[in-house]
Amino acid sequence: MQNGLSVPQGAALTIGAMLGTGVISLPALAAGVAGPASLVAWAALVLLSIPLATTFAALGARHPDGGGVATYARLAFGERASTMVGWAFYATICVGAPAAAGFAGGYVADATGGGPGTALVTTVAIIAVCAVMNWFDLRVSGTAQLVIAGTVALLLAVSVVVALPHTDPGNLTPFAPHGWGAVGPAAALLVWAFAGWEILGSLSAEYRRPARDIPRATAIAVAMVGLLYLGVAFATVAVLGPNPGPAPLSDLLVLGFGERARPVTTVVAVLLTVGAINVYFAGGSRIGAALARDGGLPAWLRAAPGRPPRRSLALLATLALGTTAVLAALHQSTDAIVPMASATFSLLYVVSAAAALRLLPLWGVAWWCAAVSLVAALGLLVMTGANMTGPVLAALGGLAWATWRRRARVAAVATAGTPAATGAATGGVTAPADDPAPGFLAGSSS
Repeated sequence: MQNGLSVPQGAALTIGAMLGTGVISLPALAAGVAGPASLVAWAALVLLSIPLATTFAALGARHPDGGGVATYARLAFGERASTMVGWAFYATICVGAPAAAGFAGGYVADATGGGPGTALVTTVAIIAVCAVMNWFDLRVSGTAQLVIAGTVALLLAVSVVVALPHTDPGNLTPFAPHGWGAVGPAAALLVWAFAGWEILGSLSAEYRRPARDIPRATAIAVAMVGLLYLGVAFATVAVLGPNPGPAPLSDLLVLGFGERARPVTTVVAVLLTVGAINVYFAGGSRIGAALARDGGLPAWLRAAPGRPPRRSLALLATLALGTTAVLAALHQSTDAIVPMASATFSLLYVVSAAAALRLLPLWGVAWWCAAVSLVAALGLLVMTGANMTGPVLAALGGLAWATWRRRARVAAVATAGTPAATGAATGGVTAPADDPAPGFLAGSSS
């Protein structure tokens, strides 16, 4: 256990998952939707992060397992729910990684004048680098993440500080030029920027002392992410006005340091992307291995105890590179994937919060945080609208797999008629597949 993640490493991994490429482009996009009132959406999601992060930290500390969200769904609602959630999450990482890497690829292409070819090469290189980092022990990628998160946090803080003297109060009026109703769509757009808490569960088993270290790492991450997001969002609106350009972070740096600072944004974009994909490959590969262990994916994806889940990682990276190739062949932008990924994260928050209400001590602080998170996540889920199509299709694929597997077990039992055959057909698991683990639920109110 002493070889596991430390609190600083865990906090850095969480911050890396949160501070993705959205911090570069989303402040401008949200301002375009709601004007200065987009700050209300940012503030609301920062506040929502507190109960949401508390919920995931409590679940991770109480049930540390690489399956994360899928494990919570299995313990609370059974195998089918776990497989559906796991498939939706796993599939989203496969298509979300190219979307995130595509942001950085675009920045590199603009900075070098290389065009679409440079963007594609950068996207592939980032995915490959993150896969290689995760091929080794998590301590390797965790240490790298500590450096990346520290560098990015410093650069973002400097960007805000040097830009604030250029604040123009007139840029904040009218505060809601598109009406207060535009705050909702802006918040739905910003979910992409606040995705990351759900990956906490998948890394929970890697901590040295999960019960103690996960809450501490989470508290650090909440404070850092909240301050940086609000700072960048406020500076974007108050300094750059109601129509900031597509790269507000770059414009903020230029105000403070001149044109020579513009290339720094490209460095930030690459670091943010590597940090985010690094964490999602770490967590996603463990989700895949845990699903395989529990029957939610083919058994060959399982990992030996104490070993990195390399088969699951290889599949993730291969699917991500395949998605990149398909999008490039069709000349499609990766931006279209962002709303679908945001819908998946909203769905994961709903399932996790609902599971927490069954798994966490009744009426405790974490239980109340889960209740608040559930209400808020349901609201976000409604606002995602048709973007739920992708996650729903992936979940239905998981349902089909779980149904086929259950029928195969029943057929094996009917044919063999012996407990030994039943155990062999289920990979050694003989408990009813669709019943939540009674031991966990029985202790959920203690």
